[in-house]
Amino acid sequence: MKHSPSFVHFEPLSAPVHGSVRVPGSKSITNRAVLCAAMARGKSRLSGVLDSEDTQVMVEAWRQLGLSIDWDRESALLTIDGCSGSPPQPFGDLFIANSGTSIRFLTAALAATHGDYRLDGVQRMRQRPIEDLLVGLRSLGADVGSENQTHSNCPPVRIRARGLQGGLTEVAGDISSQFLSGLLMAAPYAQHDVTIRVRGELVSRPYVDMTIRVMESFGIEVEEQAEDLYSIRAPRTYRGMDYSIEPDASAASYFWAIAAIAGGSVRVEGLDFTSMQGDVEFARVLERMGCSVVSGEGWIEVSGGTLHGIDIDMNKISDTVQTIAPVALFAEGPTRIRGVAHNRHKETDRISDLACELRKLGAEIIEHPDGLTITPRSLRGATLETYRDHRMAMGLSLVGLRLAGTKIQDPRCTGKTFPDFFEVVGQLIGQSPRYE
Repeated sequence: MKHSPSFVHFEPLSAPVHGSVRVPGSKSITNRAVLCAAMARGKSRLSGVLDSEDTQVMVEAWRQLGLSIDWDRESALLTIDGCSGSPPQPFGDLFIANSGTSIRFLTAALAATHGDYRLDGVQRMRQRPIEDLLVGLRSLGADVGSENQTHSNCPPVRIRARGLQGGLTEVAGDISSQFLSGLLMAAPYAQHDVTIRVRGELVSRPYVDMTIRVMESFGIEVEEQAEDLYSIRAPRTYRGMDYSIEPDASAASYFWAIAAIAGGSVRVEGLDFTSMQGDVEFARVLERMGCSVVSGEGWIEVSGGTLHGIDIDMNKISDTVQTIAPVALFAEGPTRIRGVAHNRHKETDRISDLACELRKLGAEIIEHPDGLTITPRSLRGATLETYRDHRMAMGLSLVGLRLAGTKIQDPRCTGKTFPDFFEVVGQLIGQSPRYE
């Protein structure tokens, strides 16, 4: 495509959907594995790597820091010569775009090295909080701070890295689990053992469990002494290894939702309920709403049914709020989404902005501090804004499978995690996406 299209839409479906898909590799696992491999001793080969804006940002940052990285995009294979915790280029001005995992994980990891670094991103990144992570790093002896004159708790971040001393630190859990994940992944490179206490409720806990499992694969054990207390022996070093990355469960959620909205059955290959990704549980959410779910080794299949609204705490699977919203539009009765106040600090305000777009479709929306109540009314198609948020674009586009006249603005914002999303949907439903 020679130009970036302004809009995309699908024609409403006239028949149920039946088919299977395989989605790209997990962004969350990819960026954790890349960081561990980059900081490791020895060579790592990562297979099933996601090729998207967020993962490109992480890889390019390590390349800028002097690491040798070979990316065979044809086979989704990434080969990284680890730096044993000492980047060859001990200084850099790194552009992180709007990748939350990249800036939070890199800030913590680079604070554990020796060098001088500055991390910055797009305008929205300069509005996304990071101070709780910086406070946690300072407690371990890091010299880190925000250079943001407008939002003092947000990037850009300046790191004058002289290593981490170790000891006890605290981190808030109610804004982003990525703060804790960043501290965990950096902790092995401290001079002494590290203990991390989580202050307040920990949101998106499955992502912390994912971090721990990836770290263990690269040779580092994390002891969970209590629900809010983690201990890591230091100094230690990740070891290079061959590592396979699962398909992305957040991406899979949209295809299960297609079955719920359009009827029929959709199977996602490469994922089952043993996945380390919490978002596979979205299939169970659809089951509660009236769908049927069956699974086997390496696949989960959702079949549509008569949908009804539910009351659900989505704290642990908050990245799928944009997926349940279009499903709720076609359910009988209201759907109350709870426990996702932290979604206001994502790529956009995923509560307020989502409410705005759903109202354009005719739904009755009540916005709560921690979520939404969605009540279907007389629905109509509309042109929907994405706020440059990949999950807004992917989730809201599913409305067009039922409502004529539904267009999605800025469709290429899905490149953050799923560049070919609309093409894969088109293959499944038997029609090409209409770009304008």
